[in-house]
Amino acid sequence: MRAPLLAPVPALRSLLRVALGLVYPPACAACGAATADPGAFCPGCWASLRLIEAPLCPRYGTPFALDLGLGPLLSPRAIAEPPVFGRARAVALYDGAAREIVHRLKYEDRLDLAVPMARMMASRGREVVAEADCVVPVPLHRWRLFRRRFNQAALLARPIARGAGLPFEPGALTRVRATRSQVGLSRAGRAATLQGAFRVAQTARARLQGRRVLLVDDVTTTGATANAAARALLRGGAASVDLLTFALVAQEPL
Repeated sequence: MRAPLLAPVPALRSLLRVALGLVYPPACAACGAATADPGAFCPGCWASLRLIEAPLCPRYGTPFALDLGLGPLLSPRAIAEPPVFGRARAVALYDGAAREIVHRLKYEDRLDLAVPMARMMASRGREVVAEADCVVPVPLHRWRLFRRRFNQAALLARPIARGAGLPFEPGALTRVRATRSQVGLSRAGRAATLQGAFRVAQTARARLQGRRVLLVDDVTTTGATANAAARALLRGGAASVDLLTFALVAQEPL
């Protein structure tokens, strides 16, 4: 008896994509309007996306309004309040379409958006990705993780690590203390709330020794969370910590 002919795996995958496309037509990641590709933006939302371009502060990644032609310049905030992390990079400012896509991932369980978001992050942050030795997501406290069921930072960090061929270390950093919501708190209030909230896992210390860590999160607000996480990583043996997020809340005039 002749063995039944099996369709090649790529063909099966193609058929599956077509079937899924019929059931779940591609929609804009921000507003839900019809698009050609899954996870893409419609023309209106893409136009409203305030992508971060050079010139920008080399430490905080905050864009400058004017290019003075003087090379990389530190922002006033970076001079007055140098961050614990080395460099921060983000795709866009946290408003409009960027805010919508973060909210869809985080609060509407749109986990499918993590891969296209990570792809944009890897492209915009290619400098810090290229110089990293491993990728660590900002962790959630276990109780918040239990309620949300997923860590959006880990969903973003995994494809970034995979695409760059870097070790993905989701358990290297732990959130040992539950903190209140940071919404509405001042920069100083956020920093005080997060003091001592992170710790490097004992089992991960050897893997972090002397390594350049790429810390990944969805949004940078005041930088307090990233500072607290970076401080713990450096104390745990990391040589340096850079930060990569999808969106950035501007903390000073652009």
